[in-house]
Amino acid sequence: MDMDLKELLSQFKDDLKKISSLEDLEAVRLKYAGKKGVLAKFLEEIKTLSVEEKKEAGKKINEAKQEIQEKIAELQNSLAGAKSASAQDRFYKTLPGKKIAAGHLHIITQAIREIVEIFKPLGFVRVRHPEIDWEWFAFEALNIPATHPARDEWETFFVDSPPDEKYGRLVITPHTSNGQVREMLKNELPIRMLGISRCGRRQEDVSHLQTFFQFEGLAVDKGISITHLKGTLDYFAKNFFGPGREIRLRPHDFRFTEPSFEVDINCSLCLGKGCNFCKSGWVELGGAGMVHPNVLKAGGIDSKIYTGFAFGWGVERTYMMKSGTQIDDIRHLFNNDLRFLEQF
Repeated sequence: MDMDLKELLSQFKDDLKKISSLEDLEAVRLKYAGKKGVLAKFLEEIKTLSVEEKKEAGKKINEAKQEIQEKIAELQNSLAGAKSASAQDRFYKTLPGKKIAAGHLHIITQAIREIVEIFKPLGFVRVRHPEIDWEWFAFEALNIPATHPARDEWETFFVDSPPDEKYGRLVITPHTSNGQVREMLKNELPIRMLGISRCGRRQEDVSHLQTFFQFEGLAVDKGISITHLKGTLDYFAKNFFGPGREIRLRPHDFRFTEPSFEVDINCSLCLGKGCNFCKSGWVELGGAGMVHPNVLKAGGIDSKIYTGFAFGWGVERTYMMKSGTQIDDIRHLFNNDLRFLEQF
């Protein structure tokens, strides 16, 4: 046993001299100190010895194992240091580093912030109202009766909850107009409100989404007229869309405004020629009009003294019509495709 261990250590030292890498060192470690290595075989052989012989042989095998492990550890540290120094020698300080990927605000967030900044000089202040609200605020208070098609379950998302005796059922707000009467009920006049929140409707195609953001403008004061409404919309169009774009007002029927208008803008993709997105050269942005006297009454405001105008547009559709965006499907904005989002 003594002679065998001496030969083992001598062979081990010879093998160490041939090592040039950490991989070579690992192979030598497994050969001598691994679970199936040479030392393990020595331990198997001492099972046939007497008790006294086992003690003596075990002691010598452990001493040999300790010496082998210490030599391997020393050489491992030496090789690791040499590898690190070699890597440093290959490092070129003048080479440009790899650019770290940096995120940015989502397109919708960018659009909302830009809209808020444009309306600030006109005195409009952003407010927040519930995105899940009672029917009364979303419909009755806005002069929309129970028989109106917009209140059908095929148009509006109703929340499965017990109805309130006064305010009716809960709905996912189909528009931000529920904030109009809530703002009026604060009894703080005059009003320059800009409400922005998420809404929900059942339609979905290249220009509609079941979930979308809308911004609602409301101004209530003495002497407010259609001229103020038109001037406000023109001001926004020039600042948001650019000087080369045109807006038109078409008479329409909205229950909460009288008179009412559909606000269109010439398509940013074809500039009015007609394409797959716009069909006719114009794209609807949203509704606008003078606040209906019944809505003012629901908000506790005397319509003989005060008048107001309101408008509500989808944030996504408004951004799609911005010059240079070239977005032909509103659903791209919510697909979370980095190839698309990184362009903005």
